[in-house]
Amino acid sequence: MSLEALRARLPEYAKDLKLNLGSLATEPVLTVQQRAGSFVASALASRNAEATRALVGEFGPQLSPEALIAAKAASAIMGMNNIYYRFTHLVGGEYSRLPARLRMNIMAKPGVDKADFELWSLAVSAINGCGMCLEAHERVVIEAGLGREQVQAAVRIAAVVHAVAATLDGENALAA
Repeated sequence: MSLEALRARLPEYAKDLKLNLGSLATEPVLTVQQRAGSFVASALASRNAEATRALVGEFGPQLSPEALIAAKAASAIMGMNNIYYRFTHLVGGEYSRLPARLRMNIMAKPGVDKADFELWSLAVSAINGCGMCLEAHERVVIEAGLGREQVQAAVRIAAVVHAVAATLDGENALAA
């Protein structure tokens, strides 16, 4: 499925999502790799099969094989980290001082520019709602030289992709 087919699949009440998908697909403040990786990582994090197939099919070819793997890895590792660090943040106390003892090797050597990997991790963290991870990744991205407009663009992609996935899930539930 293509991006246009995904947009056509959305109901009329989600017209804003259709429009936002179209404009974000060419978001000029991001490089092609940053934009495509944000779509891929966000699609995987949103967990809707239809949206994932369409968006990875559309944006995956815009990435090198290494960047595609890194975008997938950002979604995977943040799926774990967002749960763990959200727990330590919300519960507080001694947990935040204990070593995580979770392997996170991909974050040290993601196979792409570290700023891009961190940007994708930030987008996934927005979907998964981990404030601690959002703050940490936003700080690293800014320190790496990306601007607030680039951060906002990646989070806008995450927001729209998540809303598309939720809309399709809802429509599929109603059709069942």
